[in-house]
Amino acid sequence: MGDPGTLLAALAVGILGGVHCLGMCGGIVGAISMGHGRRGPGLNLLLAYNIGRMTSYVIAGALAGWLGATLLGGLPAGQAILQGIAALFLILLGLYLAGWWSVLARLEQAGGLLWRRVEPLGRRFLPVQHPGQALLVGGLWGWLPCGLVYSVLAWSLSAGGALEGAALMGAFALGTLPNLLLMGVFAARLAAFVRRPWVRRLAGGAVALYGVWMLLNLVM
Repeated sequence: MGDPGTLLAALAVGILGGVHCLGMCGGIVGAISMGHGRRGPGLNLLLAYNIGRMTSYVIAGALAGWLGATLLGGLPAGQAILQGIAALFLILLGLYLAGWWSVLARLEQAGGLLWRRVEPLGRRFLPVQHPGQALLVGGLWGWLPCGLVYSVLAWSLSAGGALEGAALMGAFALGTLPNLLLMGVFAARLAAFVRRPWVRRLAGGAVALYGVWMLLNLVM
């Protein structure tokens, strides 16, 4: 099911990536939260949305892990190649989160071609009124073009198999959960906090350094 250290690192990337989650998922989370007026954000709806979103991540991770094992897993240097690609993506992700280099934004734009077909399906379930709708919306919104998710998916390619890829993306998804739940309850305050330059630089720098550490482990 994956190396515990790798899973903990994926969890940490999910937590640190919360500075990016607000911009990508904040709109839909805000819509779910604010659509109930004085009754509050509806924790059951937020949980259902996030379960759907996390499930889509796990499915994507399983596919990526299977694909990586199938394409390069049998080659002597296949795993090292995939891990090197994953490390480079994490470095790019860190630079993106910190606002130092936004090359991953181009990848998000490319993913937008698929998103144009998926997004209208999700909008059919808005406004969200019950957990079943929230679950479906989360499952669809989990395919939103996101440099953060794409980077961890690249990491899942090197996981070694479908179960390992699913576990890695599951750990990452758990890391994103606190940020998105808090976003539903404290949206305005959280937005102000994560937009502070030092917060973004600290989170991005930590992710980039982990990518550098992965690369150094491969070459040493």
